[in-house]
Amino acid sequence: MCPLFHIREYVMKTVGAAKFKQQCLSLLDHLDPEGLVVTKHGKPVARVVPYERGFAPLIGSLKNKIVVNGDLLSTGSAWQANAES
Repeated sequence: MCPLFHIREYVMKTVGAAKFKQQCLSLLDHLDPEGLVVTKHGKPVARVVPYERGFAPLIGSLKNKIVVNGDLLSTGSAWQANAES
């Protein structure tokens, strides 16, 4: 690995883009929990972090958490389609 780089108060390992391209699979296999920073010409361009498992699925996550008062489909006004103008 290359020198260290500070992001969000964490010290992260850095790797140049060319080296990352050559060793991508190996770097991913040995990825630390804090991840690594990919640099181009010494400037950070990307951060690679492990995927976090355990997020609740979005579908159904708000079930029983929203209360609807009234009729959602009503405009609150009477509408007469056959009325003359």
